[in-house]
Amino acid sequence: MAQQSSQFRTILECLGILVILYLLFGREEAGPSTSIPHAQDHSDHDDLPLSQEKIESLVYPDPNLQCPPHAAEIHIFSTSPLIIYIPNFLSEEESQHLLSISKDKWTASTIFNAGVEVTDSTIRKSEKAMIERDQVVQCLESRALSIQGWPADTFIERLWTQRYTGPDGHYAHHYDWASASRTSRRVSTFMVYVSSNCSGGGTNFPLLARPRDPRWCEWIDCSGADEGVTFLPRAGSAVFWENFDAEGRGWREGLHAGMPVREGTKVGLNIWSWYQKGHKVGEGRTEL
Repeated sequence: MAQQSSQFRTILECLGILVILYLLFGREEAGPSTSIPHAQDHSDHDDLPLSQEKIESLVYPDPNLQCPPHAAEIHIFSTSPLIIYIPNFLSEEESQHLLSISKDKWTASTIFNAGVEVTDSTIRKSEKAMIERDQVVQCLESRALSIQGWPADTFIERLWTQRYTGPDGHYAHHYDWASASRTSRRVSTFMVYVSSNCSGGGTNFPLLARPRDPRWCEWIDCSGADEGVTFLPRAGSAVFWENFDAEGRGWREGLHAGMPVREGTKVGLNIWSWYQKGHKVGEGRTEL
């Protein structure tokens, strides 16, 4: 009888432990396996304030902007996360214009380490140029938003060109965001290839699976030399990807790198879209 009582008590103790574990962990909303653990749960009280620095980095469309028609060709590489390849994002004239307005503006690219902006050529070896927002550039900003379907409360960040020179111009594997909340985050990226007079220099996503259809080999490296998927730097083309899912959780597959340029020079254009819930055009802006 005592043995039965002991067994019954042991069962109750195990049940009690299971209940405690459920209360601690079972109620947490499970994210998809593709999300980054530390980015899964962004509650409304965890909002990021929109800093003055970020406000100054956002650009707003000119209501009188007139852009020539441009039919972008779209190839969907993945839906989760959304990744698309656009072989004709830039016209040849636009590419040459970007190269022209970048001239004499190049400075060493930087990274942020513990909130401090520094140069570190072991992680990022390139040069960057902030370009003026003339009509061509504003039309590219508009094109980037239109391809995304003009999402609400979403703004383009000020555009920079990037120059990678061989040997070993590169950017090590990284994500395009450092912090985020449900109402404030860098939602997407366009990696645009302005010129590619180089060998190497592709954009590598090590956590993506290589597609089976050989037609993708026109735009990705099918040699198997790199882990995952490497998009080839074709001049005028662009790779677009979402950094977060619909719930504001970071996509693990968004990890990417600018692979080393072995010879020659590659020039790219970063187009980042920033989501800020409730933000109004020009709100909080000071004169630049």
